[in-house]
Amino acid sequence: MTTWPLGALDLKVLDLDREVEFYERLGLTRLPAEGEGAVFGAGARPILRLRRLRDGRSRPPRSAGLYHFAVLLPSEQELGGFLRRTLEERLPLTGTADHFVSQALYFDDPEGNGIEVYCDRPSESWEWTGSDLKITTDPLDIDDILREVPSTAAYPGAPNGLRIGHVHLRVGDVARAETFYRDALGLDITRRRHGASFMSSGRYHHHLAGNVWHSAGAGRRDESRAGLSWFAFEAADAAAFDAAKARLAQAGIELRATPTGVEADDPWGTRMRITRA
Repeated sequence: MTTWPLGALDLKVLDLDREVEFYERLGLTRLPAEGEGAVFGAGARPILRLRRLRDGRSRPPRSAGLYHFAVLLPSEQELGGFLRRTLEERLPLTGTADHFVSQALYFDDPEGNGIEVYCDRPSESWEWTGSDLKITTDPLDIDDILREVPSTAAYPGAPNGLRIGHVHLRVGDVARAETFYRDALGLDITRRRHGASFMSSGRYHHHLAGNVWHSAGAGRRDESRAGLSWFAFEAADAAAFDAAKARLAQAGIELRATPTGVEADDPWGTRMRITRA
């Protein structure tokens, strides 16, 4: 498979106004949107859609669905500016990590949707052993990141080049997740560890991960619950789009048409979309 970047993702939310306020404070740009809901992005590129779930309920604590979605910044300097902004906005961090391949900050939105904001280190510095990539969870040097930006520098908002870097899911079984995302879709496994599997195309560290840390044995999701509705891969070109459709169909995966491509349910009912180039 050629490298497929992630496109937008859609969250079902219970309190749209509170969610909108949070993502504006986080620094994403609100874009024009039709109908009820909100769209955020960078420049004119949408990356996050919020949709009000009327009469919905919150997600059960040990269900499948979103673990976090990850916003990729173009550089360590941008990450430093973003961190300074969040400190000024008093947005609480839920964690930080040096993953060796990247540096990451973690947040939760008001409804418990996990968010990672990160920047990659140069891929030439990554350490591969065959198809297995070194990915760590070490302490992050926050002071070093803040030194990347002057204390008086302003962070005007989402920079051009910001995008969804990866999506990390809570699944009921890692092997079943691999059967769907590796065998049917065609991603490559880059790392397995501690009840999680990391997968990508094009030797990226991961475009998608699945873990059972809080969801082992989970069944199919309840669509009346808030949380992740769908996330999208962007096909590199028409040939890649057609090849993905054919591969999923050959694996017996039911496909449904969307305005921009097709979608399929993973084994827990999370909708994965493939959009045309």
